[in-house]
Amino acid sequence: MSDGSKTSEPERRRGGLEPAKKQGLSSLVSYEPGSVVSRTIIQHNAGTVTLFAFDEGEELSEHTAAYDALLEVIEGEVTVTISGLSNEMKEGEAIILPAGKPHAVRATTKLKMLLTMIRE
Repeated sequence: MSDGSKTSEPERRRGGLEPAKKQGLSSLVSYEPGSVVSRTIIQHNAGTVTLFAFDEGEELSEHTAAYDALLEVIEGEVTVTISGLSNEMKEGEAIILPAGKPHAVRATTKLKMLLTMIRE
């Protein structure tokens, strides 16, 4: 029986979320001045789900990924650029970041987003 002082491996891979218990995603990461903060919610061989908090103006510079990813805006506004095409996005909107295509993310306001990557 656990005394609550240790966290099991499956719990760590859930980013602190308890199975079958609802929780607001926004409360799982905090804004830090001049920073991008991330918290992995699920990490498995099949893929990852990561929650991010960006201070206004912070960004992930252009890069490519080997797998498609789904970016969902939870709070704030962001510019997502994919292969040179800019997409202005706000809370409640989502976009697929295609595998092998260069993309970048820049917070135009404080931003919280969820990134889901599925590996094939």
